[in-house]
Amino acid sequence: MFDKDVVNFFLDNQSRLFDEDVASTPEEAQDFLEDSMAEVVDSIDEVIEYFDEMGIDTDGMSEDEIEQQAEVFALPDGRYLVVNS
Repeated sequence: MFDKDVVNFFLDNQSRLFDEDVASTPEEAQDFLEDSMAEVVDSIDEVIEYFDEMGIDTDGMSEDEIEQQAEVFALPDGRYLVVNS
């Protein structure tokens, strides 16, 4: 379950990852995030760990480059939402 801030941030910023909206309500966004096995992590280091676990090569990428990946959403509170697209 994702908290309200994460769900609303994804709703407002989903166009960064998708050409068309995948959710139009908080409930749809919650369902989408759960179905896509999205993760919320506390730091960019945890994003890197997550990518490594998923087999995504981040060698040679700066933290800024990783943060700019379409599936990485920097949340206003300092956490990161990573969406499997």
